[in-house]
Amino acid sequence: MVAKTKMNTSVGSKIRRMREEKKWSQQVIAERLNISIPAYSKIETGVTDVNLSRLEQIAQLFKTEIASLFTDEQISSQVSTAEFSKLERTLLDAEKEILQLQRKVIQLFEEIHKVTENQEAAR
Repeated sequence: MVAKTKMNTSVGSKIRRMREEKKWSQQVIAERLNISIPAYSKIETGVTDVNLSRLEQIAQLFKTEIASLFTDEQISSQVSTAEFSKLERTLLDAEKEILQLQRKVIQLFEEIHKVTENQEAAR
């Protein structure tokens, strides 16, 4: 069973409130995100971890900043937009770095696979 984290639940609740304010169904959002309704429901309930790319899609759908998905109105008013933008850039940079590292891992795996194949062919 997947454990819900406080952050997942908080972000999911915020997304649900935004969806309800627009009077959109879960089906409408799921279709726009190109995912199933159960998958979207798990985002709202905090059952599933949401990656930065998906958060970016959701923020664009609601025409808001990613950072606003992590806060409620009380906190938002206390933290400047510049601070949120800086954090958002930091998150995006981290995601880019992760993608680069994933590519390196794949490349190294492919190189190991080729060496192994060459060694087996030489036998």
